[in-house]
Parts: sequence; C-alpha cells; structure tokens
Amino acid sequence: MNLLKYFKTLGWLEALPIFLTENLLVLLLALGFGYLLQVVFGRSRALGPVHHPISGQEIRLATCTLLINTVVTYAGFVLWRQGFITIREEFSWRILLDFVVLFLGMDLLMYGFHYVIHQTVLYRWIHALHHEYAEPQPIDLFVLHPLETFGFGGLWLLLMAVYPANFLAIFAYLTVNVLFGVVGHSAVEPFPRAWERSPVLRYIGSSGFHFQHHQNDQSNFGFYTSIWDRMFGTFASGPAIKKQPR
Repeated sequence: MNLLKYFKTLGWLEALPIFLTENLLVLLLALGFGYLLQVVFGRSRALGPVHHPISGQEIRLATCTLLINTVVTYAGFVLWRQGFITIREEFSWRILLDFVVLFLGMDLLMYGFHYVIHQTVLYRWIHALHHEYAEPQPIDLFVLHPLETFGFGGLWLLLMAVYPANFLAIFAYLTVNVLFGVVGHSAVEPFPRAWERSPVLRYIGSSGFHFQHHQNDQSNFGFYTSIWDRMFGTFASGPAIKKQPR
C-alpha cells in the first residue's frame, strides 16, 4: 500500500496533525450522517425524541473524545513503526476473513468491557456519564468519560497487536465501527422491519438494540451484534417505533 509506505517516511511529530485532522473529519462526517438519518427517518421510524439541542457538556466531552482518539491513533502508529503491530498489505481472500475477525473480535471484547463496567463501581465512576443521555443523539456517540475512551482504544490496539490484519480490512472495520456507532445513537431505526425475522440479519445490532440499552442498562451490552447478549442472557428486544407528529 502506497499509504503505508508514506507513513513509514513520516517523522514522529509530522504524523500527529494528520491523525488529528483524520479524527476530526471522522467526527464531523459521523455527526452529519447521524443527523441526516434523523431528517430522513425522524417522522416514520423514531425511537424517541429527535433533533434534541446539543448541550455545552456534550460539545466539551466530544472534543475530549476527539483528542483521545487522536492519541490512540498515534499510539497505534508508534506500535506499528516499532514492530509491535503488523499490518499486512497483500490483496487476497484473507481480507474478508480479517474483517470478520476484527468485527466479531472487537464486538466480543467490547461486550465484555461494557458488561464489567456496568456490574462494578466503574459504572458510577466512569460510564454513568454516558447514560445521562437516556434518549441518545448522534453526538452522544462521542460523549464518553476519558478513561472509557482510552479503554475502548486500548482494546483495539490489543487486538491489532495479537492479530496481524490486512490494511483494507482495518479500514473497512473502522468505517463500519463508526457507522454502527452513529446508527445506534441516532434515535431512529433505519433498518427494515423484515430484518427482525431474518435468521441471520436479526443478530445485527440495530439502533433499537442500543436504544434499549440506554432505556434499560442491564441489557444489550453488545455493539455490532446481539450474539453475545443472546448467548449470555442479557438480550432484550428494542423499543417500539414512535410515530412523530407532522
């Protein structure tokens, strides 16, 4: 990959503003997509109030998350340059396998981390901040306690260190990760109702799946799928669609 070759030539400090710009772009695109979902589905597929005003606290915490995500990205860059993380570059069928491993691996790791936080004093110290928003909006994807952001970032770096994935699989996973996060905090359900009856698609972590977690914080700890919640008995079906007045 030419991009990887380019990053190998960068000085240590030259990479930092690039990663800051990258994470800022991700944040802005995520917010834009989330609020677009509310415009498109807000009247017919709403799970709760949409177009909620953004508070100063949400802006401050989202900014803090942006900066920490930049630090995590830079840490990954350093670990890669030092040989602790291996990124493969060949184009082959293994790209799909790598994506599945990253997708399900992170889903399981984050399920475990999320569950432990809820069952310990860490909930009051760290995670309760995110649950102040019982009816989440797109910006609330980035409204996290700093230690929690570092925790999720650390899980990602750990998986990268133990599993040498392809660059394209990593890019695809990171894109899907943001999309799931935005959909889960959009307060609307863009997924078709028919998915709930599908033997495969019903395991996808829909917006209603995560919205239910904000309503009942002892259920639905997964992020991308409901597999682990169904397996460990923490699954709860999502809330009903609420038609908004015209």
